[in-house]
Amino acid sequence: MQRRNKATNVGLLLLLSQIHQVGFFRIPPVTLVTLAVNIFLFLQPLKRLDQTCISVEKCLFMKDWHRLYLSPLHHADDWHLYFNMVSLLWKGIKLERRLGSPWFGYIIALFSLLVGVVYMILETVFAELMDDPMYKLNCAVGFSGVLFALKVLNNYYHPGGTTNIMGIHVVNKYACWLELLAIQLFNPGSSFAGHLAGILVGLMYTKGPLKMIMEACAVISIGDFSYSGYPSYTPRDYNTYTDGLSEEEQFERAMRNSLNDRGHSSRNYNNERRPYGFWFPPRELSAEELRRHRLNRYERQ
Repeated sequence: MQRRNKATNVGLLLLLSQIHQVGFFRIPPVTLVTLAVNIFLFLQPLKRLDQTCISVEKCLFMKDWHRLYLSPLHHADDWHLYFNMVSLLWKGIKLERRLGSPWFGYIIALFSLLVGVVYMILETVFAELMDDPMYKLNCAVGFSGVLFALKVLNNYYHPGGTTNIMGIHVVNKYACWLELLAIQLFNPGSSFAGHLAGILVGLMYTKGPLKMIMEACAVISIGDFSYSGYPSYTPRDYNTYTDGLSEEEQFERAMRNSLNDRGHSSRNYNNERRPYGFWFPPRELSAEELRRHRLNRYERQ
C-alpha cells in the first residue's frame, strides 16, 4: 500500500512539532520509544494495512498471529497517527512517572497483545449474538484500543475530576464509556469492539486479577523509579503542545473532521481519513464471502 506523499502528512509534522515542544528529555523512555516505533512504522510500514489489521478470520481461522502485535503499531493515515500519539504522549508521561519505566513498558507490551485477543473474543460473541458472520471478518488497526486501556489506568491512579465530552460533563471514572459511545456515533468507521476491548483490559487490570498475574509472572522485582533526570511535568506543559486543547477538545475536533469527511469515502486507502480510533481498512468481499453472507441472511428470514 502506498502512503500519502510525505509532504502532505500535516498530522505527522504537527505531531513531531509537538514532541519537540515538549522536549525529548521530558518524555520518559518507554513512552518515547513507543512514539518512535509508531512513527517509524507509519513511514516504513512492515506490510500493507490489509496484511497487518486484526480479525477473527485472519488470526484465528488463518493462524496469522503476527497481526496481534502488528495491528496496534500501524495507522491508516497521518491524522489517525496524530490523535493516537498525542493521547499516548499525555497518558504516557503521567503513567510512566507514576509506575516506573520497566512496569509501564511491561503494561504496553502485554496490553497491545491482550487488546487484540479480547477484540477477537468480542467480535466472535457479536457474530453469535447477531447471527451475523460478518463480525468475524471485521479487520481493525491502530493503537487506540491500548489507549482506552491506559485511560482506565490513568483514572485509577489519578482519581477525581470531571471530563467534558461533547459538552457533557462526566466523572472521569466513567468518561471512557461515554467516549466509547460518542466515537461510534460520530465516526461509525471506527471499531466499537476494539475500543471496548481496551476498556475491558483496563478493568481486568484495575478491578480484576490481571495485575496480580502480571506481578506473579514478572521475572525480576520492579519498583518505583524516580525520574530526577526529567524536568517536572505540569498541565501547562501539555497545553504548549496541544494548542491549549484538552484531550476531550481534541477528540471533539477529531469528530468534526470525521463529520466533514463523511460522504467522501473511497476504496483507495490514501483517500480515506480516519482521524481517531481503531480503524477498519476498507476491503472487497470475495464472491464466497458474499455468498455466505447472503445465505446466512436468507436462512434467518
